[in-house]
Amino acid sequence: MSFNDDKFLDVCQNIEAGLKMEYERNPSLTDMRCAFALEQAKIAVKHRFGFGKNESCRVDPDQQGIVDWCVEVAADRVDVPEGPTLKEYLARIDKVARSVRRHASGGKRSYYDFIREFLP
Repeated sequence: MSFNDDKFLDVCQNIEAGLKMEYERNPSLTDMRCAFALEQAKIAVKHRFGFGKNESCRVDPDQQGIVDWCVEVAADRVDVPEGPTLKEYLARIDKVARSVRRHASGGKRSYYDFIREFLP
């Protein structure tokens, strides 16, 4: 599934808006730390919906905003009319995390440099 044919592209953009805020709030946030936080966010989202109880979610304070944002977006978007299922939402976090890791090869904050051009 590419970004162009994703029926929940707006969900990816919701997630990315929070990432942009966290990059701007925290100048030491790197792409690799962001990608790790997204992986932890998947666990936190599962917990929010009563799943993944045997998985632990551990993040540093500078990454907590990413996790909290992803949980908040999930609470607003998952399982509402025309919204993604939990599985579909987690797949969108994965998609954004892959993009973060792909851009990380260009520098420590290359993903931020990429998204700040497209997000207000």
